[in-house]
Amino acid sequence: MSFSDWKLHPIRVRYQETDQMGVVFHGNYVTWFEVGRTEWIRNAGYDYNTIERNGLLLPVVDLQCRYVAPAKYDDMVLVCTRISESTPLRVTFESQIRRVNVEHFYSAESKYGEPLLGELLVEGGTKHVWVNTEWHPTRLNKVMPELYSFLNGK
Repeated sequence: MSFSDWKLHPIRVRYQETDQMGVVFHGNYVTWFEVGRTEWIRNAGYDYNTIERNGLLLPVVDLQCRYVAPAKYDDMVLVCTRISESTPLRVTFESQIRRVNVEHFYSAESKYGEPLLGELLVEGGTKHVWVNTEWHPTRLNKVMPELYSFLNGK
């Protein structure tokens, strides 16, 4: 996996994620963004438990979310996530939620430079700051240099 590749995570919209209008409640997209970040990190060979055992936390400091079209009950969507920027103190994840058909749902994969599949529903992302357990900004390249190198494509 390249640091700039989209990591695609399929989700089938569950009934409890919809509102009375039959569409996904807007707050669920933020949860899906987090699912995407977690799966991106896991796919890179890390997990938040390991990162936290190294004394690092990664709070969200900014959230962007633009709604284009609604997802509905039983839709098959892809949570698409990639790193758009990384410094020793900050990391930014770019996210998209896309509606796809069944054949793309079960074989979702994207390589650098390829267009994403499906219909764009929501786009945005989150910005984070690396902090230690006392919530002081911490340089990732000092605490976990191998993760920092990976996030920066080295």
